[in-house]
This record gives sequence, C-alpha cells and structure tokens, in this order.
Amino acid sequence: MSTIPACPQCAMENTYPDGENFVCADCGHEWPMSAAVDDAQETVVKDANGNVLNDGDSVVLIKDLKVKGTSITLKQGSKAKSIRLVDGDHEVDCRLDAGNFMLKACYLKKV
Repeated sequence: MSTIPACPQCAMENTYPDGENFVCADCGHEWPMSAAVDDAQETVVKDANGNVLNDGDSVVLIKDLKVKGTSITLKQGSKAKSIRLVDGDHEVDCRLDAGNFMLKACYLKKV
C-alpha cells in the first residue's frame, strides 16, 4: 500500500511527490506535503448538537429514517448503545432493535 495520499480535490490515487509538493496526475492539483501530515490526524465526529462522539457512547435518533431498499423505518427516539466510529460518509456503526446500521452523525444526539 502506498504512503502517498490520494488527491484532496478529485480523490484519485494517481499522485506523486514533486519536491515539497504532492501532484495529482489526473487533475493537476498540487498541495504541500505538510498538509498530508495534518490530514493524518484523527477526525472528530460530532452529533446534531455539536457534542463530540466517542466509541462506546450511547446515542438517540433525532428523526425518523427510512432504510434504503427495505420497508423498515427507524423511529425517532430509538437508542443505540456502544456505538463504533468508522471512516466514510456514514461515521457511526451501531446496533438498533431493527438490526445493525451505519448512520450519519447529523441524525444522532448523544445521551
């Protein structure tokens, strides 16, 4: 696995170092190597109220959510215990009564 980061502009992995910068061969975007060190820091996940979420926290849904591809609706007020934070656009992996789900933190409130 390459230690060269993907392009922050187009997300393509066809990048290479050039002096003090990284360069994307696909879109031509250049960014300093020091910015890659800053991006390596752990991201902070916040709930709908701006509270920082951590692994093992308990959260509650703040609105009804329809599960794509099924007839299941996750009801407002459903509680999830012992959440796990993951990378990606759906930051929270949790278990509700209806099963295991990956949810966006903007639909959750820390309990």
